[in-house]
Amino acid sequence: MKRVITVTVINQSGVLNRVTGLLMRRQFNIESITVGHTEQPNISKMTLVVNIEDDVKLEQLIKQLSKQIDVLKVNDITEKSIVLRELALVKVVSPPNLRLEMNAIVEPFRPQIVDTSKNVVTYQVIGHPDKIDAFIELVRPYGIKELTRTGVTATVREVQQTFYDQTPLSLLK
Repeated sequence: MKRVITVTVINQSGVLNRVTGLLMRRQFNIESITVGHTEQPNISKMTLVVNIEDDVKLEQLIKQLSKQIDVLKVNDITEKSIVLRELALVKVVSPPNLRLEMNAIVEPFRPQIVDTSKNVVTYQVIGHPDKIDAFIELVRPYGIKELTRTGVTATVREVQQTFYDQTPLSLLK
């Protein structure tokens, strides 16, 4: 099962290598990894998508990651309510006579055209990886000249309070 794991780390040289090395030594296949700065100086967050078949291996991985130097926090956020996004840049063969047709077909995906030339259009698509996969399959018949994806990043959604959650019981009577 694919698991989404976030690792909060001190932003120092070698941290990424130690984390990925641990996964490699334990023979976990990293399907996606992204790393970026957080709102706190010198702190970065890694988002890993890893295929883990059983809970014992998952627990073992979380414990081993937590013991790493410079690792501050490890969370498996797979089962939580999360916002998950990826970005893809897709260069599609697009002769001028097909551009209007292509733009109409891809419009539901709301891609941005970030570059264009005589026979190629570069689309930027942002969304859930399934959305990006669907976009790629849609434009594949036209000819994909180049494709690059960032990998997944994710965050846990904030808890939404309803009126009843924030209203004292005495006011509801």
